[in-house]
Amino acid sequence: MASGRPILSSTSLQVLLYLNCWYFAAYFLAESLMFIYKGLLLPYPSDNLILDVVLHLLFLCLESLRIFYGWKGNLCERSLATSVSLLLLLPCLALAVYFLLLQTFVLRLEFILTAVLLCFYGLEFLLGLVTVSLFSRSKMY
Repeated sequence: MASGRPILSSTSLQVLLYLNCWYFAAYFLAESLMFIYKGLLLPYPSDNLILDVVLHLLFLCLESLRIFYGWKGNLCERSLATSVSLLLLLPCLALAVYFLLLQTFVLRLEFILTAVLLCFYGLEFLLGLVTVSLFSRSKMY
């Protein structure tokens, strides 16, 4: 605190990103196991299964990038990195809605896990907007 600048990082956003990191790891593992289950026991068309698995891996990459940029942007008080995290939230949201509603077979457990993930996204979006506005306002003065 030698500079006398106030700390603008959002503690609640950081905690939410941390929890989302662990939740998404559990979500990804559970979803992967459910794909194995559906591929073996349900009449899942192979083309649809391949598409869903590729989208699932894309979801992992996008979510990892989103959490990384949100984490670093919040801690370093960078509005650009936090904004990139908010922009990456849009394709992640679209993929979550796809896994919630549009895949060939949706198990009840998938529905519940994805609904909780969407709640995380909503909270992170609101806190991210507030944090970006704080960072941007502080740069003006």
